Amino acid sequence: MRKALMAAALLLAATACSVSGAAGDGGKIKLVVGYQSRTINTVTAGTLLRSLGYLEKRLGDRYTVEWQDYETGAPITAKMVAGKIDIGSMGDYPLLINAARTQPIPAARTELISITGYNLRGGLNMVLVPPDSTARTLSDLAGTRISASVGSAGHGTLVQAMERAKITAQVVNHQPAVGAAQLESGGVQGYAQFVAWPGLLAFQGKGRLVYDGSALDVPTFHGVVARQAYAREHPEVVDAFLKAQLDATRYLHEHPLEAAESVAKDTGLPAEVVYLYNGRDGISTFDVTLKEPLRRAHERDVAYLKQISPDFSGVDVNAFVNDTYLRKAYGAGFDEDRASTANPATTTGTDPVCGRPVTDPATASELWLAGESTTRPAATPTCLLRGLAAVQGKVRAAYVPDTVTGTRWFADRSVWLEEPGGDFLPFTTQEGADAYRAQHPKAEPVTYADALAAAGRGDAR
Repeated sequence: MRKALMAAALLLAATACSVSGAAGDGGKIKLVVGYQSRTINTVTAGTLLRSLGYLEKRLGDRYTVEWQDYETGAPITAKMVAGKIDIGSMGDYPLLINAARTQPIPAARTELISITGYNLRGGLNMVLVPPDSTARTLSDLAGTRISASVGSAGHGTLVQAMERAKITAQVVNHQPAVGAAQLESGGVQGYAQFVAWPGLLAFQGKGRLVYDGSALDVPTFHGVVARQAYAREHPEVVDAFLKAQLDATRYLHEHPLEAAESVAKDTGLPAEVVYLYNGRDGISTFDVTLKEPLRRAHERDVAYLKQISPDFSGVDVNAFVNDTYLRKAYGAGFDEDRASTANPATTTGTDPVCGRPVTDPATASELWLAGESTTRPAATPTCLLRGLAAVQGKVRAAYVPDTVTGTRWFADRSVWLEEPGGDFLPFTTQEGADAYRAQHPKAEPVTYADALAAAGRGDAR
């Protein structure tokens, strides 16, 4: 008890000394926002929101906003505990750690007030190996060294995936960029990370996907957390933040290519990688409401906290979640939209090659050519291959959904099978393709180059 009281006293002292929430220049009320610019599942509460200026416009001249950029959620939590960040965004496991660190201390307590983006199957987190690795499955990494940011969403997925595969490996704690360098140099044999690092390494040819988090079939998401004391003192600021986040989400849905280019400019990430996650039918679905499947997954994730560190205590998820601010900011339709898991940003239009309407997200594909201000929709991956074979000019990216999980991936980084009759089926991993072949033995492996050539000859339907 004495230790707890001392910790609370120290925290109160730190909070009292904090500039967060205090009057800034000219007597303005200050808001400090912690975000992760390259964690592009949080752009509607971070990178994109900042570049659009929606928050500042809603707050007006009486307020000043300070944006602080970090690579992971851990330093955001540390500064929130000290009262130096008021609102922050991070992944599902970091959110639980945030709650675990702050719930025991009333002065530091935080609340989950909104969601940025999610993937119902877990596709935001993945495991990669070097391109020339002999590993075909996660099980092939048993006993090896795997880089992960301990306590991150990517680490949480790795822990659950290894438990399901009944394997163990040495998890080496790295910041994402350091881990990527270690993978390239051979210092580690695997790399488990969150959005957008897997897509980046695959796009650059520096990593090959060996485990798609969608195989876990456990929802993963990122969300926005606020210091309870700050929110109660400045409810108008929280209201403005959430309304600005809604504005940014709407912009992302209505202008996906422009948003991707904007985020790319601010982060240095390739726009093609940003669009893989944040575009139409992207790996991430952007919606501010906490869906019931996400809440249930978060409650199940609590059990894995002690596997990450024995220091983490249990978390009362129901006490952590507070949607009253969001309900007020959202207005009519909140309950209806919270109950829906339909992606509000899907690929539509008419396939210019196959001449068919693009209506099914399970097969909808997309082609992005240099110099074009819009993407070209494809009804199926086979139609996309035909379109690729016919185009003249530089291809920026071609996107296809995994045949089973629906995870969108780069066509030239996918594993392909050919079915009798000439239809081509993409998979994010070799393990996924092998599992499909076990149930459909007539499907045959085919290289991407051979599938593209066959499509160009008209062999594909």
